[in-house]
Amino acid sequence: MTTTPSVNSPTKRESPVAGIDRLTASSGHTAIVGLQWGDEGKGKIVDLLAPHFDLVVRYNGGANAGHSVQVGKERYALHLIPSGILSREKINVLGNGVVIDPNKLLEEIDGLRKRGVHVAGDNLRISDRAHVVLPYHKSQDALMEAAVSHGRSDSNKIGTTGRGIGPCYADKALRSTAVRMGDLLDPRKLEERLAHIVPIKNVTLAALAQSCDQSFEPFDPRKLAEEFAEYGKKLKEHVTDASHLLHESMAHHKRLLFEGANATLLDIDHGTYPYVTSSNCSSLGVHTGTGVPGHKVTSILGVVKAYQTRVGGGPMPTELHDEVGNRIRERGHEYGTTTGRPRRCGHLDLMALKYAARLSGATGICLMLLDVLAGFETLKVCTGYRHNGQTLDHYPGDADVLAAVEPIYQEVPGFGDEITACKNFADLPAKARAYIELIEQHAGVSVKVISVGPARDQTIVR
Repeated sequence: MTTTPSVNSPTKRESPVAGIDRLTASSGHTAIVGLQWGDEGKGKIVDLLAPHFDLVVRYNGGANAGHSVQVGKERYALHLIPSGILSREKINVLGNGVVIDPNKLLEEIDGLRKRGVHVAGDNLRISDRAHVVLPYHKSQDALMEAAVSHGRSDSNKIGTTGRGIGPCYADKALRSTAVRMGDLLDPRKLEERLAHIVPIKNVTLAALAQSCDQSFEPFDPRKLAEEFAEYGKKLKEHVTDASHLLHESMAHHKRLLFEGANATLLDIDHGTYPYVTSSNCSSLGVHTGTGVPGHKVTSILGVVKAYQTRVGGGPMPTELHDEVGNRIRERGHEYGTTTGRPRRCGHLDLMALKYAARLSGATGICLMLLDVLAGFETLKVCTGYRHNGQTLDHYPGDADVLAAVEPIYQEVPGFGDEITACKNFADLPAKARAYIELIEQHAGVSVKVISVGPARDQTIVR
């Protein structure tokens, strides 16, 4: 009987892109961070770089995030598991800053295994300090969104995915109502904790449901304890002291690649608050989300689309509601990996990019989906904002101000040729190269990687 090698076997990963070795040769531990509102293509970059590192570490977010990776004709949608899982010999780690939905994680593991991807205790490790998303978190997510907009003509919805991420992080801060992955390995402790937590949740959620005329079925703490203890049994081989693992790995000269979920403009502290996610998804989250100190990470690659997209609520100054926006959406397949929601599309915002690159300390930019812009006669980029007649000299921290700004656009020539077959920077049309140089000029950071298509080999390294 002939067996097909798994997608993450070493034979599948020989020199996917020329020049990747040069990109990583001089760097130690590296972080991959989104510089917009997410969905930039971080998964592809992690997948390309993973063969040159020993561990791939996710440091924030939960199953609300989605990374897509194209391998040959196969497309993999990853939600919790790091994109390094497609490189067989790499250890993938879910750090303490990640919130884990055990049911979704097991579904993802099962789906990958059915497609020939090796996932086991030797290549997927989960921090015992990572917090657990429970069903009442998802109910709270939905009820909070309903309560916020109930009886109002205008909606203040955040645009949550409804995966319970925010309520789980809120419980992490509250402490007394939180459950961590390590708790799932001790059924008695888990039952005791849920016996305390669930009655509080039932009272809270019942009142919330009543406030917005929604129905609510109370949770049974014993049933939840039984269900999640079973998840603990299935995930036991993966759960470990991840911080210790990472520090021991570094002591033995192993190289770490950190994978961010969501993106800098969605950072809970530094994004377009309150229209953000509930974790530190800029590079600043690496350190709290893994236990690795800041000076250890010497390279930060910021991932950015050649245009702008956003999912959910919140201001987006360059958003387009016309045929140009629709064309970008269809050419770029701009629909959420996790939710399938159509993404809001617009011109590239260089004010936002400069802010995000500076905040995350980007040492290089990975420019994604440049091929989507092929065929436009002209392109626009936002190079500044006006507000109340004044030109702003920095990115505003107030979402209401950001919603009211007038973008200052610079119009540049488009490039008419398809670029998906380009292998080197010199192969790109002159006007495409000029577009890249304009980005570098305003962001103050070099563009080191250019993606001209979804496949691994449709990538240019400068």
